[in-house]
Amino acid sequence: MSTARSDGSRWRAAFALPWPFWICVLAMLLDGAAYYGVLNILTLFLGQSLRMPDQTAGLTVSFYTGSISIGAMVLGPLVDRLGVRRTILLGFLLSVTGRSLLAAAPALPSSWVVAWLALALMAVPSGVLTSAFYAGVKQSTTKETSSLAYALLYALFNGGILVESFASSLVRQRHGPAGVFWMCAGVTAAYLVVHVVAFPRGFGQPVAKVPRGGDAGAPAGASWRASPIANGRFLYFVFALLAVRTLFAHQWLTLPDYVVRAYPPSVGARFEWVEGLNPLIILVGTPLLALLTRRVDVLTVMIAGTLVSASSVFLLAGGPDLTLLLVSQVVYSVGEAIWSSRFYEWVAESAPADRVGAYMGVATIPWFLAKTTTGLYSGAMLARFCPEHGEQRTGTMWLVYGVIALASPVLLVLGRRWLKAGAKLSRP
Repeated sequence: MSTARSDGSRWRAAFALPWPFWICVLAMLLDGAAYYGVLNILTLFLGQSLRMPDQTAGLTVSFYTGSISIGAMVLGPLVDRLGVRRTILLGFLLSVTGRSLLAAAPALPSSWVVAWLALALMAVPSGVLTSAFYAGVKQSTTKETSSLAYALLYALFNGGILVESFASSLVRQRHGPAGVFWMCAGVTAAYLVVHVVAFPRGFGQPVAKVPRGGDAGAPAGASWRASPIANGRFLYFVFALLAVRTLFAHQWLTLPDYVVRAYPPSVGARFEWVEGLNPLIILVGTPLLALLTRRVDVLTVMIAGTLVSASSVFLLAGGPDLTLLLVSQVVYSVGEAIWSSRFYEWVAESAPADRVGAYMGVATIPWFLAKTTTGLYSGAMLARFCPEHGEQRTGTMWLVYGVIALASPVLLVLGRRWLKAGAKLSRP
């Protein structure tokens, strides 16, 4: 009974969260919807509207997403210097400029160069904006409300992507990919108005530096030994997930062209709806599965989840089939919902108390590598196994991708005993 009362009071606390929190949630929701609205059809746009070859389009998208990760790592400290309010304002100004320029690229001379410039303008603020959103939530919540606030932020973020996925198909059928980009630019501009009018001017100012004691008394080499780079178990764990993370990159690098080329036009016109299954299942499934598996060993959950995600690809190895395509998306998303939330638990519990941030930063490197390296071969694979014209052997393509993804659960199984020996996880 006490647990029920506690849960009820936590949910009632949601309505007491301050106004700046909801502004940050709105900003992240709209920016996320616009970001994925562009990303989900970017390869289609580059190929159909700008006539880029598959290989060039894949490399372009790969460098774009990789640049976002680099920007997040390099420019993240700007949030503390500029403050949340100014960072979001500048980030959205750059984003709306880039998204508008990308939408206009087909009608402009040197359209490839224009598109690359637009993507650069969009990449710079994307990673920094994410840091600003989370900083805004942290500054607007207390210890008692923070966990609920982050849960709401994550849930509503996925809700925005879900709505965009369904709207994108309708707009694209009438106005093409560029029409979707104009819609995304419009959403970004709409938030800018809200930001200027409603974001509290006294909130989200630059954070004052907190003095910290030096490490003068620490023995030589202590700082290196405490770093995540020197933790072999930690590095093995996070890099073992690189293989299964490539499947997420294929959601925008491979899936759009695959569905448009290998399925009837009626299906290709609505491929965003297929992709929309992922945020829907993540939105609903992640908190439920986290609750159901909260007492299960983290490594067991990670192995099971990555195995489920990797197995989804083999459903496509038999060739195009709409039912199997939908089932594959569901299975992949369920697997992601199983392991994704537990990944950060492992990272946090593996880190010394004073180096959680450093460990979290290193933990993003495999995701950056997955986004960049997948684009190096995805276009060539499409051109060979799923060309726009000519014989298609899509089953072989997905079989290769499935074998790659299986490396993650296999590596976790092989290193399970060693990883558990160094774990410091406490179960409730």
